[in-house]
Amino acid sequence: MALLASNPMSAAGLCCLLFLCVSVWCWVPAGCYSNGKVTKACSSMQPRHGAPSNTSHSPYRLATNTTKFSPGDRIQVILSGSSYFEGFLLEARDATNQSSASAVGSFNLTNPIRTQLLTCNNLQGSTVSHTSDARQTEVVVIWNAPKDSPSVVQFLVTVVAHYSVFWVKLPGPIIYQHGVTPLPPHSTTTPTTIQPMTPSILPGPFTSEGCGQSKSCLLDPPGCNPEEDPHCFFLSMTTEGPGNTFVWFELSGPAEGYISFALSWDTWMGEDDVYMCVKDGDRVSVSAAFVSGRTHPEDQSQSVLSSVSWRLADGGIQCRFRRPVRLTKEEPDRYDLGQEYFLFLAHGEAEYGEVRKHSRQPLISTHRKRITGPPEVLRGSRGPLIMKLHGALMLLAWMLTGSVGTFIASYYKPDWPNITLLGQKVWFQVHRGLMILTVGLTIVAFCLPFIYRGGWSKHAGVHPYLGCCVLALALIQPITAAFRPSPDSHRRFIFNWAHWGLGSVAEIMAVAAMFLGMRQSSLLLTLPVAMSVLIGYVCWLASFRLLLFLRQHLFIKKPASVSDDQQAILPDQSQPGRWEPLIKSTILAALALGNSGLLLALLSCIAEL
Repeated sequence: MALLASNPMSAAGLCCLLFLCVSVWCWVPAGCYSNGKVTKACSSMQPRHGAPSNTSHSPYRLATNTTKFSPGDRIQVILSGSSYFEGFLLEARDATNQSSASAVGSFNLTNPIRTQLLTCNNLQGSTVSHTSDARQTEVVVIWNAPKDSPSVVQFLVTVVAHYSVFWVKLPGPIIYQHGVTPLPPHSTTTPTTIQPMTPSILPGPFTSEGCGQSKSCLLDPPGCNPEEDPHCFFLSMTTEGPGNTFVWFELSGPAEGYISFALSWDTWMGEDDVYMCVKDGDRVSVSAAFVSGRTHPEDQSQSVLSSVSWRLADGGIQCRFRRPVRLTKEEPDRYDLGQEYFLFLAHGEAEYGEVRKHSRQPLISTHRKRITGPPEVLRGSRGPLIMKLHGALMLLAWMLTGSVGTFIASYYKPDWPNITLLGQKVWFQVHRGLMILTVGLTIVAFCLPFIYRGGWSKHAGVHPYLGCCVLALALIQPITAAFRPSPDSHRRFIFNWAHWGLGSVAEIMAVAAMFLGMRQSSLLLTLPVAMSVLIGYVCWLASFRLLLFLRQHLFIKKPASVSDDQQAILPDQSQPGRWEPLIKSTILAALALGNSGLLLALLSCIAEL
């Protein structure tokens, strides 16, 4: 917090604080995901979206400008449709060897903004895909026939209408080298489809009965029962089979789009084995995926899951499935359930079966859990410890030490005139000590989010920018104070105004950052309670400043030789009454105690995360 000099406009500045903070608090950032780099699907051409491919008639078709070619020819290939599509994957393959998954030849682009070349099977430019999920109805590319081209070539395409609506390996035209006899019609390559699972519908909600006895559970809030509370987030794990060869998972919670859990080696998102239950219309898609960083889930698959069932009820999603404890080497991204992991529980929105970034910090178990281990009831937290420290230190700096320090500088200069502390007036030493502590707390708290995020957060909105401004002002204030003119200097008023102005701006920005901080996903407080406490703090502080402002200028006589302007900038020269020290000491104590109580209320909200 900055060092505020005495000025009546301090109260006026705080009067606009509540309106500014509440207005800024309502700002919410948005984010999105981009697509296109799908080289992992080169061979199968199967999108790993956690949903089965569509087997109905496709509204899309491929066409070429010729049916005959020679090595070195350039063939125009057109993908078109009667409805929009968001993604595609186009390849040319040897039609005489249907078991081959290798692409043939290379492509040239006609619209590099909407399309891109991929390297598949170590052949550069052998595959074409989209660059974003922007909707389109036609794609035109040029295929270059290689010198060693097969005698018969067929074009295949996978088209994604929406995230969970797609057609795999739609057969396109077959072209022949000159002199080659066309293949019989029945030998035309047909698309490869994957038989989807047939999940069943759950008969009712899950229950927390047996948690810690026959199954391990992670609950939020602690002790809730999903059978009775639709707002309960619930994850249970039960081993089954001889030698604990399978694990049953039950997952439920209030969510508009999806609910998921992940197995992680640490408490940081990245390199995690993820299991998702995603709402797609009136059904739920259950799949496994992998998260390589703070990114969209990759490699979604249903092959490792069995006995899948789900239910949509009471605004929540419920799903149940079974997974082997150990898997073959064909599933390298699936973790061995016989090991110990931190458990992440997350939820968020989804569109057409595609998950979006979770709006709340995931619930993270407080310790590692061996999935096949003894049953236990796990506890978790949605607030990382380092972010809890960030919030606690910032609140301590700006709600207590900084607030009281500036209040003393504004209204307590004439008090204790005959008492000194280390050669300086008491008000000055107390003010300086509190403000140095405030600056130190701010510096430490400022660094913590960067340590947690490993850099700048792209989804924190205005909050980090306000934090940077507050830190800069907090550092400028003691520097300007160190070079201030002497009290009798004719330039002293410049320092007084600058010191007060920078301090007022820093205090307003600090409280605005508090309001915005309550909306951060990494430290999302209970809004009705936290918002009420913070609004109460602003009103509490403004009322005390207004009280002393009115008292100073309406009820205390000042020397006639001092003008109103001078009274606002120079130290208070009013004449204290007999009971003045006791009254002002009581007011200061009440302010400090009230600030402490409101601070403790917010700290308790942080501790409950």
